[in-house]
Amino acid sequence: MMAPPYAELAAATNFSFLRGASHPEELVDRAAALGLAALGIADRNSLAGVVRAHVAAKERNLRIVVGTRLVFCDGTPDILAWPQDRAAYGRLCRLLTVGNRRADKGDCRLTLADLSEWGEGILLAVVPGGSSYDGLSLFGEKKTPAKNKLSLLETTLRELVRRFPGAVHLAARFAYDGDDRRKLAFQADLAARCGTPLLAINDVLYHAPGRRHLQDVVSCIRNHTPIHKAGLLLTANAERFLKPPAEMARLFRNYPEAISQISIVLSHISFSLDELRYAYPDEPTGTDPTPQAALIRLTEEGARQRYPDGTPNKVRHLIEYEIKLIGELDYAPYFLTVHDIVRFARARGILAQGRGSAANSAVCFCLGITEVDPARMDLLFERFISAERREPPDIDVDFEHERREEVIQYIYEKYGRARAGLAATVTSYRARSAVREVGKAFGLSEDAVGGLAGAIWGWSDSAITETDVRRRGLDPADAALAKMLALSREIVGFPRHLSQHVGGFVITRDRLDETVPIQNAAMKDRTVVEWDKDDLDALGILKIDVLGLGMLTCVRKAFDMLRRHYGRDLTLATIPAEDPAVYRMLQRADSIGVFQVESRAQMTMLPRLKPANFYDLVIEVAIVRPGPIQGDMVHPYLRRRQGLEPVAFPAPSPEHGPPDELEKVLGKTLGVPLFQEQAMRIAIVAAGFTPSEADRLRRAMATFRRVGTIGTFQAKMVEGMVRRGYDRDFAERCFRQIEGFGEYGFPESHAASFALLVYASAWLKCHYPDVFAAALLNSQPMGFYAPAQIVRDAIEHGVRVRPVDINLSGWDNTLEPEGPDTPDEHLVPPPPSPSLPRKGGEGHMPPGDPEIASPTDAAGQGMSEMPATIGDAEPPPPVRGRDGEGGREGGAASPDFAAHGHARSAAARLHPLHADMRADIWSDHAIRLGLRQIKGIGEEEARLIEEKRGAGYDSLRDLWLRTGLPARTIERLADADAFRSIGLDRRAALWAARGLDRGPAAGGKTGRLPLFEAADHAELRREPDVDLPPMPLGEQVVNDYRFLKLSLKAHPTSFLRQRLARLGAVRHETLRATRPGRRLTVAGLVLVRQRPGSARGVIFMTLEDETAVANVIVWPKVFERFRAQVIGARLIAATGRLQNEQNVIHLVAERIDDLTPLLATLGDDGTDLEALARCDEVRRPVPDIHEKVARRSRLGRLLADAPELGGDLEKLARATHAVLPKGRNFH
Repeated sequence: MMAPPYAELAAATNFSFLRGASHPEELVDRAAALGLAALGIADRNSLAGVVRAHVAAKERNLRIVVGTRLVFCDGTPDILAWPQDRAAYGRLCRLLTVGNRRADKGDCRLTLADLSEWGEGILLAVVPGGSSYDGLSLFGEKKTPAKNKLSLLETTLRELVRRFPGAVHLAARFAYDGDDRRKLAFQADLAARCGTPLLAINDVLYHAPGRRHLQDVVSCIRNHTPIHKAGLLLTANAERFLKPPAEMARLFRNYPEAISQISIVLSHISFSLDELRYAYPDEPTGTDPTPQAALIRLTEEGARQRYPDGTPNKVRHLIEYEIKLIGELDYAPYFLTVHDIVRFARARGILAQGRGSAANSAVCFCLGITEVDPARMDLLFERFISAERREPPDIDVDFEHERREEVIQYIYEKYGRARAGLAATVTSYRARSAVREVGKAFGLSEDAVGGLAGAIWGWSDSAITETDVRRRGLDPADAALAKMLALSREIVGFPRHLSQHVGGFVITRDRLDETVPIQNAAMKDRTVVEWDKDDLDALGILKIDVLGLGMLTCVRKAFDMLRRHYGRDLTLATIPAEDPAVYRMLQRADSIGVFQVESRAQMTMLPRLKPANFYDLVIEVAIVRPGPIQGDMVHPYLRRRQGLEPVAFPAPSPEHGPPDELEKVLGKTLGVPLFQEQAMRIAIVAAGFTPSEADRLRRAMATFRRVGTIGTFQAKMVEGMVRRGYDRDFAERCFRQIEGFGEYGFPESHAASFALLVYASAWLKCHYPDVFAAALLNSQPMGFYAPAQIVRDAIEHGVRVRPVDINLSGWDNTLEPEGPDTPDEHLVPPPPSPSLPRKGGEGHMPPGDPEIASPTDAAGQGMSEMPATIGDAEPPPPVRGRDGEGGREGGAASPDFAAHGHARSAAARLHPLHADMRADIWSDHAIRLGLRQIKGIGEEEARLIEEKRGAGYDSLRDLWLRTGLPARTIERLADADAFRSIGLDRRAALWAARGLDRGPAAGGKTGRLPLFEAADHAELRREPDVDLPPMPLGEQVVNDYRFLKLSLKAHPTSFLRQRLARLGAVRHETLRATRPGRRLTVAGLVLVRQRPGSARGVIFMTLEDETAVANVIVWPKVFERFRAQVIGARLIAATGRLQNEQNVIHLVAERIDDLTPLLATLGDDGTDLEALARCDEVRRPVPDIHEKVARRSRLGRLLADAPELGGDLEKLARATHAVLPKGRNFH
């Protein structure tokens, strides 16, 4: 006898976030395989997983029932909810939005009253018992007495039946706890008494029994409890999987009506996600009768602005074609919305630029959305909009990353929260986070979990090997550990939570919260829909990508500084084009900080490709991508460019087309397809594809890694080319190259948009390195390199960089006229007016009290000139004051001041590597580091320091009293060595700062009357004079890195040079003159580790010593041997063979050594690093301090002579190296 139809209506996916243990697609596949009539997705207070299930179900011809599991905050039992039609679905979305908006991100606070208000048209099923995601049951939860729960269940049922007659059910399931017969009998009786049908569910948490262990793990992760303590938090058995209809019929054989009711429920539900129809908002059109008319007018106006001498015929034809297609597809409102957003940004002075496929559009160029000139580029509009595809266009616009929030809030203000929301991004488990959380669930120690996670490369999903396990002192044969690692692999890819998309906005004509639930984002004043970009695309819902780009911030700030300091008023459109000096700089791979071409891979490519014009930059941006690399396009292109291989364009048979048809497509790239548009054009021109077929090919390229459908086009393309007379080998090679784009290739339009910023940033770096470096620093965090490398690069380009100072620095890094070259960190501001008292810790300063000393550098040599003044006055020599408030010098002057002489132009101080730029650099300003560089100093505090500064602060206490800043902020300034202009070095400033009252300063809100505050300050006991020992230079550098993340005084490896030399490590500056093939050792701080997906496991490391950077290649076998060193070390020595190809120099590593413990000796020049631990010992040292210093020095010698000795030195090493630059990891 055939089993009656069965549909599981209560399936939780892993989008119930750490509750369900299967992907939506897995549940769909299993349900289809079992022959279920339908599958109901019911995630906890969410619709986040339904679109993925919907898409998968369409492929498997399975019906999906859209629903959710409502979990309440007022004690109401869980209720399953399924909307019957589109209107009811809208109300369900509104209900979930109400609960989301009144709660913090990730939570939803609903009450039964909310359901009463929004539940019309929704079928409901009350689930008896506690949360169905854990092991608690109706009769087993201890927190609430069973009698009370039963009463609440009946009350809820009766209330719902009264409010929604005919729509309420009582869900029933087997718990397999030995008491199911009694429970089902009770539930059937309760349903009969309340007039509600019984509805059979299995309350599914996973698709197959094998996932039960993973479900236990996610429950433990959610409850922050190890498995051995979880108890009733876990389900009692492995029965919560999808069961076949026959099994469900057998279980409910005594209650067949519970099974048959499922078909009745299904018959009442007509809603499908296919019913969602996206309606774009109508934009005000002013005097224009329609949005299309407004678009035509704005496009024509923009064309006249773009082409004041007349629109070229080519562009005119493109505009006419695009406008016609936009009108047919009714996309004009979308273009008007994007135009309005860009218009708003530019009216606010916010730099904006469109990118991506939208840069294929002449209309977007005329509207000012994109900057790629169709007169200069061959655009493929079908890449952007296709008539046959009829999918919404996707316009990505980059805005300055620091000001993007202004644009986002403008959108919210214009459309309202009910019509606009950011798309979601699903944050999923990667290998490292999976090991950490699953390891904790298994009860592993923090050390063990940290060690295992540390073996995984960054964001990689690679598994931990047995060797990795052994290296961390664990046994790979241990059954529990093996199970933990297996479950860690299984959870990779599971959603952890929803985050906000980087900028994808959904805007609707009608209420957005009737299409998808909206929730609060973690960031204030932002709201997010529950679906990500793939979900939105699957349903045809348009989004506008309002993206933040750090380089736009940098360029705009650079333009502002150029205007202010050099009188040059430039924009992206007016930067002098095709400047040979810019291309010469890039050909040398002098590209630190330059947009898109600063990675090691790009620096390697630049001298080989030798870009000489704008289109070369377009190719440069696109060629160092997995697509061209995997498609074997890079080497053929370079060989042809270098004249080592002939450029050939195969032709079709004469009867099938002109002989130059491929030359027209591939001529600019020397016969090698480098862009997605070229792949589409080859398919159209050479294989006979229609434009829409070519676009489907493009989509297959874009989804190759996830879906793998590109192979379905192989026969059509290859046979089409052969049929038209092309050689089969050539046709197959073309397809293999196109297939490579499945590994991520750039569209030409996108590369062209980025190339504009490559050129702009390179032009700034070439001619105004002072402006460029300051703008980069003011735009952090962004880019490939840390501030220390940006500053170093600026100095190598002849720019003076001056230290942060309370009298000379603002919040931002600023430019100062170079003037005479003096170590202004040793100077004090101008004296106060004779008619005014001097402010300080002692009140009035008696005339003639300060001792006037000649300014000296670190070597004691007199400085001949003074720095730029504060205000309009000329500063006097430094003052040597009392009570720690002035005068003594310690440490060394910045090498910037000691080495750069008195030249006024940056070009005169160029590093020898950049000597041929002497005529190209026009900088004549120094960079003053800003207060933003100091760890722990916020913009509000920095602005206050600027506001209260006046003619300058003349003492640390003066700063404290005037600004009212807390003493801890003053200490941070002292830690950063920011008091040099008042004659205080770091140690003296810290001494003075720690003598301040720990409460608010006089300028702060103490709640006391000024009279008593003044009396208190007048009665302060004068501190005794102190004679602080000078802080060793190594310790100065360590503290610079700790509080500024950079040092102008010295490089850390300069203190280790003798030790490094004993290891055989050569200075990096010598590599250029070293014979290729020689085996040698380099050592340095790890700046960057890069492991591109296209490099087949090869890691590129950048090391820095005091002379230069060195590039190290680590092959996979070497990486496996030295994984811990490569991943974790801050200071390494790499030994291997030197390669030099076209002045691209690498060391191919054979051995990697972790030298991080050497960093513990940076302060080892005779003084204990902790000499200030007890400040009174500095003036009155205890008898054993000299012994401590001697012992510390002996330990330093032991470390140098016997690096295997660890002990306390290892702890000291960890404490010291923690403040030095941490290498940045990239893929």
